[in-house]
Amino acid sequence: MRLGFIGLGIMGQPMARHLLAAGHSLTVWNRSRPGIDALVTGGAVAAASAAAVGAASEVVFTIVGDSPDVEAVALGPEGIAAGAAPGLVHVDMTTMAPAVTRAIAARYEEQGIELLDAPVSGGEGGAAGATLSIMAGGKRAVFDRCLPLLEVLGKSITYCGPSGAGQTAKLCNQVLVSVTNLAVCEALVLAKKAGVSPATMVEAVSGGAAASWQLLNLAPKMIEGDFRPGFKVRHQRKDLRLALDAARESDLPLPATALVAQLFAALAADGGGEEGTQALVKALEKLGNVRVGE
Repeated sequence: MRLGFIGLGIMGQPMARHLLAAGHSLTVWNRSRPGIDALVTGGAVAAASAAAVGAASEVVFTIVGDSPDVEAVALGPEGIAAGAAPGLVHVDMTTMAPAVTRAIAARYEEQGIELLDAPVSGGEGGAAGATLSIMAGGKRAVFDRCLPLLEVLGKSITYCGPSGAGQTAKLCNQVLVSVTNLAVCEALVLAKKAGVSPATMVEAVSGGAAASWQLLNLAPKMIEGDFRPGFKVRHQRKDLRLALDAARESDLPLPATALVAQLFAALAADGGGEEGTQALVKALEKLGNVRVGE
């Protein structure tokens, strides 16, 4: 197929490469030139704007920063809609506000463009290994049409419902991973403060009901003091803001999510915004005057 890809950052570059490797032609655009050059070297064609990507493609993928970025790329003067022909499908893999997704889909419908919201979980490693979890919202027929392309990028692909449903599922995912991350941090500082080796504690509980992805993957990094990002604190903060905004729209309290958002804010205020989300343990270490690293 004639595909387009916009947003060639830490996630977008490997995802775009997978689509190229699957034999599709690919037209790309990015706000900065290094991302474009990296894909052109692999066989992609550079476009001058998002509109040019839309004009050249049957399906355009985007993975950018936040809701305003998607609005600009989709509906701005040089956005996808400015160049697209009726029948184009825009697969947006950014994590953004469900309400904004629905608003863009409504604008697209006037022009005969389809929008599939398909945010992902799995971070840089999942993008590189094509093992992402993908949560999709939009028309079922559009999802079915795009499924073979999504299967190039991820392992777990779920149709969640109409427009915005994929984004809602992703926000639920972020609530789960961030609150579980906090639980891991609390367990580690408790073990250390009580005189038990954090690594031994992790080994002891990993085979039971307390096991989680965060415990198995993030706890060893916390213990080793490895805070290199697979998923950055500043990105987690954005996702938690979106989750709390969605909850407020429904008058829904999410107390644990609000707490972990505040702890991530403290971490960012201390200069940790570019670190991986496992750096959350630093906020707990500071509160408890304890250091988990052995």
